Order: sequence, then C-alpha cells, then structure tokens
Amino acid sequence: MQTSGARAHNWAGNITFGAARLHRPRSLDELRHIVAGAQRAHVLGSGHSFNRIADTEGDLLRVDGLPQRVEIDEAGGTVTLSAGLRYGELATELHAAGFALANLASLPHISVAGSVATGTHGSGNERRGLASAVTAMEFVGADGETFTLSRESDPGRFPGAVVHLGALGVVTALTLEVEPAFEVAQWVYPGVPVGTVAAGYPEISASAYSVSVFTDWHSDTATVLLKRRLDREEAGHPGERWLGGRLTTEPWHPIPGMPATYCTEQGGVPGPWHERLPHFRPEFTPSGGEELQSELFLPRSSAGEAVGLLREMAADFAGVLQVSEIRTIAAEDLWLSPAEGRDSVAFHFTWVKDMAAVLPVLAAVEARLLPLGARPHWGKVTAATPATVAERFPRLADFRRLADSLDPEGCFRNAYLDGLLAATP
Repeated sequence: MQTSGARAHNWAGNITFGAARLHRPRSLDELRHIVAGAQRAHVLGSGHSFNRIADTEGDLLRVDGLPQRVEIDEAGGTVTLSAGLRYGELATELHAAGFALANLASLPHISVAGSVATGTHGSGNERRGLASAVTAMEFVGADGETFTLSRESDPGRFPGAVVHLGALGVVTALTLEVEPAFEVAQWVYPGVPVGTVAAGYPEISASAYSVSVFTDWHSDTATVLLKRRLDREEAGHPGERWLGGRLTTEPWHPIPGMPATYCTEQGGVPGPWHERLPHFRPEFTPSGGEELQSELFLPRSSAGEAVGLLREMAADFAGVLQVSEIRTIAAEDLWLSPAEGRDSVAFHFTWVKDMAAVLPVLAAVEARLLPLGARPHWGKVTAATPATVAERFPRLADFRRLADSLDPEGCFRNAYLDGLLAATP
C-alpha cells in the first residue's frame, strides 16, 4: 500500500486537496482497513473534476491500485470491472472481445467510477448518460464491510445510489450493460451560423447517433461534429455543404491552436466505436489541464432559447472562453443525474485557467440559464450557491435520506456535500 502526506491536485491544478493522507491500497483488505479506521474518507478518481467534490479533510483514497477486473458475461450482456479502470482501458478489452458500450464521454482518460458518480455523459438524442449503463455496484461502507446494490435486487434504492457523489461508500466494482461492437464514422462541418443552430437545433441534434456543436460565441459561427453509427444509420454525410457550413477534410481540434493529432480520426473514415465516439485519443493528453470547465443541463425544449441568450453575451466571452460545446442526453431515472426526468441539452464551457476572470462571466451565464431550469454538472465550476443547486434536483432530499441510512456518521461527507445536503429542502 502507498500512503503519502503530500498534497494531491486535481487534473487542472486549480484544486489542492486538503486531505491529511492520500492512500493507494493494493488489496480490498487494505482498503477496508483504511476506511474502517477513518473518521472521514473520500475517493479521488482520475481527478477530472474542477471543484471540491472529491476533497476531504481526512483520508483521500485512490482505487486504481486495486487488482484489475474485466469480467464479461456474454449471456447476460454485461461487464463487471474494477472501479479504478479508465474508459480507454475498459474499451480496449471490451472491443477485443467483440463488445461495446453504447455511449462514451469526450475523454477516454477519465475513470469509470468517477464519471458515474458525477453524472458524466456522452452525446445523442437517444443516448442516456454513462451512469445509466450501470446495473450493479459494489461498495465498501464506513464500517469497512462490503455491500452490493443492483437494479434488479434494490429497485427502490438503486436509482438513488448510482450518481452518488462519493457520499455512500467506496465503490470497488461496477457492472455495466454492453452490446455487440459496432463502427462509427465522423464528419466535421465548420462555418455554421449560430443563428442557424438556434433556429434548427432539434433537427441538428437528431442528425446522427452523436452530435456536438462547438462555438466560441463571439465569432457567431459554429462547427458541427457528426458521429454516425454505421450499422444503424446511412454511411454517408449530409453533403459538401450543410446548414451553411462546408464539410472539411482537414483534421480539426475543438480548441484553436491545439494539435488535431490529439483527436480521434475524422473525415468519414470508419472505425471502432471506442476510437470514434470520444473526441480525443487515449494515448494523448488533450490539453494538459490548462483550463477550467463548467456545464449546465437544460430541458431540451429550451435549447434554441438558450443559444439565443448566450449569443447576446458574445462580447463577454472574448478572452475568457476557449470553446463551448452543446450536446444532448436522453432522460434518466437516476435521482442525481442532471438529466433526471427530462430529455436534456448540455451547454459545456471550457474556460481559460483564470478563476477570477471566469467567475463573473459564469455568473452572468447562469443568471440567464438557471431561469430556464438549468442544472449544474456536479464535477465542474459553478457560481451558484448550494441552495440554488439543491433546488434543481427534485430527488435530493431522497438521496440525503439514502446517504443517512448507509452512512449515518457521515464518514463519506466533505465540506462540499455538507453544504449541499444542509441546503436540501
């Protein structure tokens, strides 16, 4: 086991965790021993969060040192994996066995367990977030004992436990739904007027298996990225000109000036699902963490109005925003999913790494989008108060009761969760 008193940082380097100790246990017994002896403990995944959701003043745990598991149940259509695995690692093994996940996030570098815990997602009108693939989870509780929750055996609690913010225990393994492997091709259309996006977003988001719209807002143009699943959709692209944009054959990176070699292959070249659904290749670090991120989830019916409101703020984004991405997520039943109960559209903002410059602009963005029903991403920067965030999630009070029942002493709480749950109506 590795234990250190050195301070840990998140991926972007804007957060220095306050934990007294950082542990990387090598066995389940070591993990159970640490948790049983801790007054407060929390898990740090791949560190791709931009706030203090993973912080603790007690014992910070990493589970990527535990023995790796990838156990495919072909008959049941599932895979059980150790919580420390990253999506890129899991996808490689799944594809080699002829299987796939239905959805992936932009980055294959992020941990499966951490992504699930915070409601992270991919894109597509019919694609639910990554957490909706989970059918069972194994935990170590505050007493050091293990327990399992599953959709089949715990239908009342399970939807509340999947997106759990680290408040229920230490996840050691997850079981996910899988399907047969498939191929995807992607095409890039720069030069689409933002006004066209506002007027025609429902048609744009429905035009492929996965669709992303990128803009910096102040240029008043957008780039549309189409990812078509070749066993379900027509193999070709919509045409050389589409929506006022022109199909590009040049490799493209969402952030101007970044090497396009970091990105998965474009230009309509067919490839395996795990080499096309993410925006970035697992062998590259796409930006080195030199950024801050925010994301707001709105009812999908508000997409056009939200685009119009952000377009009015165009001048405010200059010099502060690197790029913004718009994607869709299908409704989920998971209590703390930002897409719970409604088909959603997510507005993602990749900011410069300057919190003092970003927060006033972010506050202005939220002032426009919160009245439309926006919910902030759990792992990203928000200017909203805990009370404002809490009122956006109708099942948060139910989640607090679930957390109290599984962790009555609050071992897995931290300042972030204390503030959030105290503000719960």
